[in-house]
Amino acid sequence: MSENLPQMMPLTALGGDTPRVDTHGPVTLTEISHLALASVAARLGQEDACRAHLIALLGGSVPGVEQLVLHEPEAGFWIGPDQWMIGAPHDSHEDLAAQLVQRFGETASITEQNDAWAVFDLEGDVAPVMELLCPINMRAFPAGSARRSSIDHLGCFVTCRADTHLRILGPRSSAGSLHHALLTAMKSAH
Repeated sequence: MSENLPQMMPLTALGGDTPRVDTHGPVTLTEISHLALASVAARLGQEDACRAHLIALLGGSVPGVEQLVLHEPEAGFWIGPDQWMIGAPHDSHEDLAAQLVQRFGETASITEQNDAWAVFDLEGDVAPVMELLCPINMRAFPAGSARRSSIDHLGCFVTCRADTHLRILGPRSSAGSLHHALLTAMKSAH
């Protein structure tokens, strides 16, 4: 009986079978679909214990205000007071939230974020593109920075992984609008 059922296939945030890649001039925009995400919020009175778990997870440092910490295979960035977003490869961390719950125990509230965010990597000459999209001063946004900003009226997170590599997280429900804004800025800037 199950052989007559349609096969379920995962779709990217933009609705494709494979992640979309767009290049214009010196900039490439890549849809990222292989990332597991979970938020970590320290519980009241457990802030120090939660930070100790983050230090162990991220190789010795806790992301401070507007900071990103890259530690393979995980990465984490600050999203608010005593709150962080953790990302890792989906293939090895499909159950990232459950893994974090085991690690953090009662010290933090963990929420799976996999289907909440559309994720895009912007690589190349990114500064002129971002200057058209949001009020982040790209000259004062070095590698290891993370900031919440508005892009095309959408609340997004922008992280700087390298001088020529930004990762942008926006609401998955508005993935098409965010993608369109990013592409339009790429074409306008170059």
